[in-house]
Amino acid sequence: METFSFARTLIYIHPELGGVALLCGGISLTSNKGSTPHKKFGLLFYYTMLSSALAALVISFLPNHESAFLFSISLFSSYFIIIGYRAMKYKLRNINLRWDKILALCLIITSMGMIAYPIFWERKINIILLVFGIAGLAFGLRDYHLFKQSKKLRKVWLRMHLGNMIGGYIAAVTAFIVVNDILPGVSGWFVPGVLGGFYIYYWLIKLKPEQNV
Repeated sequence: METFSFARTLIYIHPELGGVALLCGGISLTSNKGSTPHKKFGLLFYYTMLSSALAALVISFLPNHESAFLFSISLFSSYFIIIGYRAMKYKLRNINLRWDKILALCLIITSMGMIAYPIFWERKINIILLVFGIAGLAFGLRDYHLFKQSKKLRKVWLRMHLGNMIGGYIAAVTAFIVVNDILPGVSGWFVPGVLGGFYIYYWLIKLKPEQNV
């Protein structure tokens, strides 16, 4: 009964935190970059979105709520938020990147699991896990490679900050659309990512040439 009550509490606060993250992230995203609203609401987005993702991560392990799918997506979202926040420190010299490398390895392993789990355990291909798994594998391998090149990392910190934080916001929008069944079928999982990808590309081409890998 205690576990059930704990699960219900997490299930309740998870979407509430996600809703606050959605609002704060939207304000930060539409504010002038570097402005006070951008920084303050961006920080609120970071904490609420990360808390929501971690709550979902715990839920995925609780009795009667076990979900490899929820675990994978939660870890995927958490990674983008943490790296996006950490990226602001990548411009510093002599930064310790051990935990960043560990996070990248966790994403790589999880992404491989997202691809392999349905194939080997369920004997079928899950298109959602497959696409997200391939994307996670690509980002994880890219980041792990960058974390071993501190000089190059200092040049692309802003690119990583923008890309990952917007990626985290895309995750929040995707969750909102899927939970509320706003778009039919699997389109709810992919449309936000496609549109968000174009938005990320728009910002990246506005950066200085040295900020592009």
